[in-house]
Amino acid sequence: MPAAPALTRVLTRYADGRSERSLDPDLRVFVSDLVRPYGLALREDLLAEGVGHAYEELAAGLLAEALGPDEPADVLIQAFDSPDVRPGAPTSLALSRSCAGTPVALALCDQGTAGAFGALRAVDAYRRTGFARRAVVVLAEQTALHYEPAAPVTLPDRHCAVVLVCEPAPGEELAVRQDTGADAESAAEEVRRQAKELGEGAAVLLSAALEVPGLDAVRAPAGQPFTGVWSALAERLPAWRAERRPVLVADLDPRLGVLSTLTLRAGPKP
Repeated sequence: MPAAPALTRVLTRYADGRSERSLDPDLRVFVSDLVRPYGLALREDLLAEGVGHAYEELAAGLLAEALGPDEPADVLIQAFDSPDVRPGAPTSLALSRSCAGTPVALALCDQGTAGAFGALRAVDAYRRTGFARRAVVVLAEQTALHYEPAAPVTLPDRHCAVVLVCEPAPGEELAVRQDTGADAESAAEEVRRQAKELGEGAAVLLSAALEVPGLDAVRAPAGQPFTGVWSALAERLPAWRAERRPVLVADLDPRLGVLSTLTLRAGPKP
């Protein structure tokens, strides 16, 4: 079986303002078609004002920074929870032109915060086929929802994109686990169990939606429900990797009842 992938790079970028694509008249047509079967009202004020950001514009430069011209990607997976403002062609296909190689491009949505971890599971599935040596996962969220939702949703405070690069690296490996039917209590207990299994000195990073009382952990700041824990990982991972610490990243989506965890392990210092 091909070598297990490692998470070698995590980069994040915030953006302010808006994308000019938020003023594209086709956006109104697209959103109208999307919500009409459900009888949901458009946010005419947001459509008229031009609010929101296109994920291609958020992530393209970050992809170019994450991968050099001699580092082709085999697979690109875009995951998101809040919708893009780009109508028409899938953003994942557009982003595939922003990195070296000709990666297979696909998108994963409607999975809440579990979608980011699901994308990493898909990377491992491609790796098991022997197809993908290097894969990139693009996570993105933007602040505008151009229709009235049927149920309350939490939107981010800022536009944000995160790029994860997965490829073999000596002594490094990652593993993703997702448990359904989780609530706050069972999720906290499972995170404690996994942290104990990693041993003393493990670094634990929790999303803002997950509380584990009594556990020494870093909490991602609130305000970025989809990308927050990954932006925090981008900030902390270089130091944790230099210390050769195992890392546990955990996120709970209370709407779906899904606990997602990512374990990063490093071998002994060379």
